[in-house]
Amino acid sequence: MNTADSASARPAEDLRAALRELADPARAEQQRAYLHSDLDHLGVRVPDLRHCVTRTRRVLGAQPGCDVPALAGGLWSAQEGSEKPVYDYRRAAVEILVQYAGALDAADLKNVEALLRQCHTWALVDPLAVHCAGAVALRDAAAGKVLDRWLSDPDFWLRRAALLALLPAIRAGRPDHDRLTRYADALVHEQEFFLRKALGWVLREISTRDPQFVTDWLNRHGSRVAPLTRREALRRLTRGEDRNGG
Repeated sequence: MNTADSASARPAEDLRAALRELADPARAEQQRAYLHSDLDHLGVRVPDLRHCVTRTRRVLGAQPGCDVPALAGGLWSAQEGSEKPVYDYRRAAVEILVQYAGALDAADLKNVEALLRQCHTWALVDPLAVHCAGAVALRDAAAGKVLDRWLSDPDFWLRRAALLALLPAIRAGRPDHDRLTRYADALVHEQEFFLRKALGWVLREISTRDPQFVTDWLNRHGSRVAPLTRREALRRLTRGEDRNGG
């Protein structure tokens, strides 16, 4: 074990112990059923989990980008009395990457990609995509090539991640219109529910700042846009019309 691994081992163990103390078997069963999960679940509430990770981050302090994926990876693979990974440990690993996203750059997205390929649920994919990969992409233009590759990946969760990683720039008022157009055009024919939903979500986000972009894109694709995508994309625009009496 190298020095970095030794330095983070005890806080990581303490984090797992803290999560075990917050275990709620009834919530764990509900969570497993809701997510259609085949992992072990402790049933820790997300706000409590985030609090535990924040406490661990404060103990660890600033970490070099090269050490953050190792810390997250240890949590990701940790098991608890069975051969199955523990969902709550994986969610904590995601939160570590989110909270340390400022220490990461485009080169670190290879580690994020490795986890995305094992997520198999929006509950892990979405925070990794938006608050980790998206946060990196907002600072490091080199991340764009990684997202472009994800968009053409056979794994639809990678395609969803590429699209959702555009959200931080949209929310910061710095949308990449060219990339969003390319991604939306590429995904308009998708049959997968989670991609149709994500496309509508991203279009809905940009509609509050650039409604013309959304209406032009929807008009250009017409009936090729899935009803779910169109409904999500127009949700805020329709509400605005309702408030104005339209």
